[in-house]
Amino acid sequence: MQHYSGFGLVKHALTYHENWQRAWRNPTPKKKYDVIVVGGGGHGLATAYYLAKEHGITNVAVVEKGWLGGGNTARNTTIVRSNYLWDEAAWLYEHAMKLWEGLSQDLNYNVMYSQRGVMNLGHTLQDMRDIHRRVNANRLNGIDGEVLDIKQIQEIVPIMDCSKHTRYPIMGASWQPRGGVARHDAVAWGFARGADALGVDMLQQTEVTGIRKSGNKVLGVETTRGFIAADTVGVVTAGNSGVLAKMAGFQLPIESHPLQALVSEPMKPILDTVVMSNKVHGYVSQSDKGDLVIGAGIDGYNGYGQRGSYSTIEHTLQAIVELFPMFSRVRMNRQWGGIVDTCPDACPIISATPVGGLFFNCGWGTGGFKATPGSGNVFAATLAAGKPHPLAAPFSIDRFISGKLIDEHGAAGVAH
Repeated sequence: MQHYSGFGLVKHALTYHENWQRAWRNPTPKKKYDVIVVGGGGHGLATAYYLAKEHGITNVAVVEKGWLGGGNTARNTTIVRSNYLWDEAAWLYEHAMKLWEGLSQDLNYNVMYSQRGVMNLGHTLQDMRDIHRRVNANRLNGIDGEVLDIKQIQEIVPIMDCSKHTRYPIMGASWQPRGGVARHDAVAWGFARGADALGVDMLQQTEVTGIRKSGNKVLGVETTRGFIAADTVGVVTAGNSGVLAKMAGFQLPIESHPLQALVSEPMKPILDTVVMSNKVHGYVSQSDKGDLVIGAGIDGYNGYGQRGSYSTIEHTLQAIVELFPMFSRVRMNRQWGGIVDTCPDACPIISATPVGGLFFNCGWGTGGFKATPGSGNVFAATLAAGKPHPLAAPFSIDRFISGKLIDEHGAAGVAH
């Protein structure tokens, strides 16, 4: 790491940082790679990084139609937690959580992971039964979790309305102290820089227009910069996964929906944890800049738009004001939407496909960001070995034929 004197900082400022070393290269595509990763979001970049770091496979290209981290990675609410119900999902997200806890050190890049805790509210007796069940399941899997009563909730979030006069009175909550938030851009940049340093090529502004096959074996990808060959191709394109699968000649059991979020004007620190509620349908945290980061649900229609509908935002803001009446005086600053790919059981697909050498990592729904390092880690192992990592094995496409689904609708978040 370079250190600059005061004079050096002034010199670089006056040259508009033109002489600063780039975080990663902008190479010309090779004719062939050992592995191509389609999708330069957090999961794709993490996959490339772990392929190089843990498996010694450095002849890798990340092919991205836009810019790195410009898709769903840049369009989420950055919540990190691992308090899922079923063993298979809990193990996968806890694997990610443990990687999160050492990620800044591993990448030598501050991803700003803040373990401020995640609180899931219960408003009905059934909510509380589900919370007790999930917390008990978490503890059996060695995952931290507590059930909070009203007094404990008020101690952690004193500005929340916990009275009995609200439309949906709060009865209790689950609490995962190790959960929190991270800086989404920093996660993408950290993985990109780390992968580049290990020899991975980042091919931005390179859209995949087709997947070339010979019989039932993948040969590589057609792109706007020509054909690029590889014996192994991993597709990590979130909401566009169905489009890529169609290029390869098969269909995935996923649907793509717009998922909305918004941020407020910045203000002084007032909320130092993450609060989520299924019943009133909203979740909120405060960023390090002071913005309130508010998440909404998915729009009911299928689509690839990145804006969503006004009615969903209106409903979400009603929910947040229900929980935090004082927020009614805060002005909203901007709104956006991502494209989430949802599976019937609210769990991802990390799997080989009917095409030899072609693998897909998709279907994360609203749980993608929190899984970023774990997803990339197990997908890299799957691509390197040509067979599923033990944590990825339950998430095969075959489960939709066998019926061995992993139903995480209750724990996946408010958007399912």
